[in-house]
Amino acid sequence: MGFFFDLTLTLNSLSTEFMWVIMLLFCFISILIFLRLFGYIGIFIYSALAIIAGNIQVLKTVDFFYSPEPVALGTILFASTFLCTDILSEYFGKEKARMNILIGFFAFLFMTILMIITIGFKPSSQDWVQDSLSNVFTPMTRFFIASMIAYLISQYFDVWFFNYIKKYTSQKYLWLRNNLSTVASSLVDNTVFSIFAWILLNPEPASLYNVIMIYILGTYLLRIIIALLDTPFIYVAKLFIKKTNV
Repeated sequence: MGFFFDLTLTLNSLSTEFMWVIMLLFCFISILIFLRLFGYIGIFIYSALAIIAGNIQVLKTVDFFYSPEPVALGTILFASTFLCTDILSEYFGKEKARMNILIGFFAFLFMTILMIITIGFKPSSQDWVQDSLSNVFTPMTRFFIASMIAYLISQYFDVWFFNYIKKYTSQKYLWLRNNLSTVASSLVDNTVFSIFAWILLNPEPASLYNVIMIYILGTYLLRIIIALLDTPFIYVAKLFIKKTNV
């Protein structure tokens, strides 16, 4: 039925853990490629794409070795945006990192509004994609609001904490500020999103215990692993920066 259909069938035959590694490497290497091709603007482009794709990808769940319950995808894409802000903070300044946050925010907002307008068009009698588009691109209000709030708070926190550690350590120990800021920011992201989505905006609020154990800590182990694995890439990123872009 075509190359891409056959490719997805081949990928389906691989283990979830192996696919997770493929996705991780693809995202981190893509950041370096975008950086090399377009400088810090490439990071802006990647971040916007990652936020949009991550919010689509999160709708799919898979079975993962550490969890008895299905785990939503999107963790790698969302976590990779913290590497983007750290690269920008380290090599281009915190103002570029803050600009990147707003670009990602408005890119996702634009995409959401655009797709709502698209779905709003009355489909023809021969249309076959309306229901699929509605299922994927019509956001649940509380999840949409929670996601946007969590994104802004966690990303701005990441930039602040990264630069705070950088100043406190006299610009030494890049690996330390990269890991600490990403680990802490990921916890902030999980916490803010979960509290808004499952308690504050939920018409039937979940118990605080379940929110902490299932939603806040449920994917946090993965995000810690990702934070540790992205460390070499923030060092390698320096080699991918063109002199004219510094």
